[in-house]
Amino acid sequence: MTLACTKDTNYILPTIKPIKIGDLVIDPPILQAPMAGFTNYAFRQIVRDYGGTGLQATEMINARGFVWMDENQAEHPDRLWGVRDEQRPLAVQIWDNQPETLAKVGQRLAREYGVSVVDINFGCPVRQVTEKAKSGSYLLKHPDQMGKIIEMVVKACHPTPVTAKIRLGCTRDNINAIEVAQMVEGSGASALTVHGRTAQDMFRGDADWERISAIKPHIKKIPLIGNGDLDTAKKVVQVFQDFDVDGVMIARACLGRPWLFSQAAAAIRGEPIPPDPSLGQQKDCMIRHYKLIVERFGESKGTQLMRKYACCYAQGRFGARHFRTHIAKVQNAKEFYDIVTEYFPVDTEVT
Repeated sequence: MTLACTKDTNYILPTIKPIKIGDLVIDPPILQAPMAGFTNYAFRQIVRDYGGTGLQATEMINARGFVWMDENQAEHPDRLWGVRDEQRPLAVQIWDNQPETLAKVGQRLAREYGVSVVDINFGCPVRQVTEKAKSGSYLLKHPDQMGKIIEMVVKACHPTPVTAKIRLGCTRDNINAIEVAQMVEGSGASALTVHGRTAQDMFRGDADWERISAIKPHIKKIPLIGNGDLDTAKKVVQVFQDFDVDGVMIARACLGRPWLFSQAAAAIRGEPIPPDPSLGQQKDCMIRHYKLIVERFGESKGTQLMRKYACCYAQGRFGARHFRTHIAKVQNAKEFYDIVTEYFPVDTEVT
């Protein structure tokens, strides 16, 4: 179902309560999705500056790769950058298809890194994960194997809660989210997040919130968190109004608008939705983001890594195509600052 919001700012707000994942209270019940290549420490700090998230998440961690690094005394992946010391609550998402490996890594994350939640990825539709590694959404075809994985990870991580993220199914002809949800709950997971597309859909079409909502009557103890197409605060409110979910997860839309969480949090409290930051404030945000990345990776690599984030910040804005063309070629700090200053002037607004 397409989420289409009206321009009417007067909306009837349902009672939206914090959710509990195990003993962890998530307030507001708005979660930041784990996104490979994007939700690293720098991005999480930018989101945290604006506020509004009840739970943030890292990029997904390849459990087998984590173990290999341990055994070969290599540095742990950059996807764990900042995890030990940053503010909680914080979830780390892991993926693989071997219960023992996932349990081992989950336990390390819970004990040594002190993460708040260990999330297991059963939703990634990317071929490298599904076809090559037989993981992610591939496992939706094998609920029994998913159950074994969850049970072992839950036992290894206790008392740290373990959650699962899934899609509706592998294909539109085989939507088995209700069966999988019951298995997730029965195996001891503390929450379930459902992306409203199948693996076959990738990110095409509209997220099906009616099918997400249909899962709720079939799980009894754990919160249901919906994910898909939430790109405005009003759409977040609409989901809580129209569908039977306990929480929501925002993904791609936040990459260029890290302030979206604070807007959504205000909206579900029934407060006026704050406007987007001015161009000057967005410029400052992008520069802070850049500096955090450069501090970790150095100017050359940091500049290259920042290109994709900068393109996200420009999305939907006047001159975005030209900005992306130029920002994709920057090699150093001076070039980066020059382009950002040109396209995000502090004394004008986009029309």
